[in-house]
Amino acid sequence: MNIGVCRIRLRFPENSSLKGKRQVLKSVMAQVRNKFNVSVAEVDDNDLWQVATVGISCVSNDTRFANEVMSKVVDFIVGGRFDLEVLDHEIEIIPV
Repeated sequence: MNIGVCRIRLRFPENSSLKGKRQVLKSVMAQVRNKFNVSVAEVDDNDLWQVATVGISCVSNDTRFANEVMSKVVDFIVGGRFDLEVLDHEIEIIPV
């Protein structure tokens, strides 16, 4: 069993409130969940209105597949038409 974990830091340059950030973030997280069947949650920077840290995870029996899914999720967020920019991302595959 392998666990794929990804941490993505996002910036919302057009936002001026927590409500606006959460609206965009909720949409992004729902689309990622539906498209890739992964777990997604905001894990840090909850009270900052222009920055968010999102954690994404998946479980697979193949290391390569878990890495591929995490990479596709990052590509989807980077290439999506969302009002955000990706500051940083980190992918880790944990064999269990």
